Amino acid sequence: MHIFVLAARSLLNRWITVSLAVLAIGVSVALLIGVEKIRTEAKSSFANTVSGTDLLVGARSGAVPLLLYSVFRIGNASNNISWDSYRHFAEHPQVAWTIPLSLGDSHQGFRVLGTSSGYFEHFRFGRGRSLSFSAGMPFDDLFDAVIGSAVAAELGYTPGQEIVVDHGIGRIGFASHRDKPFRVVGILARTGTPVDRTVHVSLEAIEAIHVDWRGGVRMPGRSVGADELRQAELRPRAITAFMVGLKSRFATFEVQREINEYRREPLLAILPGVALHELWDLMGTAEAALAGISIAVVFAGLLGMLIMLLSTLGERRREIAILRSVGARPRHVVCLFVAEAMFLTMAGAALGLALLYSGLAIAQPLIESRYGLHIAMAFLSDRELSYLGAMLIAGTAAGILPAWLAYKRSVADGMTVRT
Repeated sequence: MHIFVLAARSLLNRWITVSLAVLAIGVSVALLIGVEKIRTEAKSSFANTVSGTDLLVGARSGAVPLLLYSVFRIGNASNNISWDSYRHFAEHPQVAWTIPLSLGDSHQGFRVLGTSSGYFEHFRFGRGRSLSFSAGMPFDDLFDAVIGSAVAAELGYTPGQEIVVDHGIGRIGFASHRDKPFRVVGILARTGTPVDRTVHVSLEAIEAIHVDWRGGVRMPGRSVGADELRQAELRPRAITAFMVGLKSRFATFEVQREINEYRREPLLAILPGVALHELWDLMGTAEAALAGISIAVVFAGLLGMLIMLLSTLGERRREIAILRSVGARPRHVVCLFVAEAMFLTMAGAALGLALLYSGLAIAQPLIESRYGLHIAMAFLSDRELSYLGAMLIAGTAAGILPAWLAYKRSVADGMTVRT
């Protein structure tokens, strides 16, 4: 116990260099644990976005792009699916339900999704959790809109407010459907998925706001009023993608092959779980690179601490000599330096965790608003604890080398005044 007290007082006596060493270790710990936490939380957030969907169908492109634009609202579709093709497979004898998805518009940077009422009934996220409303109800009128929790929180919307949908997906809309405003009728409860950042309207509403548009441009001299559109029979011409729930999982590959071989239109049916694995495989190299950089930074931080301890040996030779002259044994000298290294590593780890969680608290809303990913402020996982434990052991062991060098110095050398 006296050794630990002596080590603490010795460190306090050199508080400037000690503070720099602790800061270096803290930054390296924050980077190491932060990269691992973001990696695992991002995977969890992606995996929890869609659940219970057997097939995801879109225009023929690639599995990963289809997954990204239809589920995560990242990117755009290369082509649309005709309404007739959608109805053909929606009425398939093996299909229990479908959710049509129509993307392409936005509201103040939030994606607008055209869908059917079945979206609120069949869409699942997490471990089979269904959507629920924190306020209001699903859309009923042609120009009703249901918004996600993040949309409501960031824009301050409540049921009953009017919103205007912009043409395209830019944050600032240069072509807006101002003549056909929507009314917010419901706010979905928070899900931690891209649903929170989506404005939901009916497929008929998407068709209605584009009835007097051609090729992304409003037709001059033609304007159809909202009341007139409510009386019209609106039928979607095309959709972006659709989700499929099957009556039996055993029919998954049969229906998938039938969709992929559909001759009237080039379609692609994917299994969401398989596409997620492909996405992780694509990101594997980047993950390994980030992990390697983090480990290198931790090594650099511990090396800086070791250099600091070694650089003070010349200044502390008289201190070590006095300790040995009053009966300090080799183990006492070793314990002194090891205790100092342990204190430095523990202080750096504590500082690193404080920096990490402070940074997450600040960056969490930004990451969720920009990328739709929820990074939970959870406690360290077993893998993160193992990283932290290995770093503490390595940091403590780093004190053995300066301890051995200090012990080699003789009492006479320590008491000699060098000029």
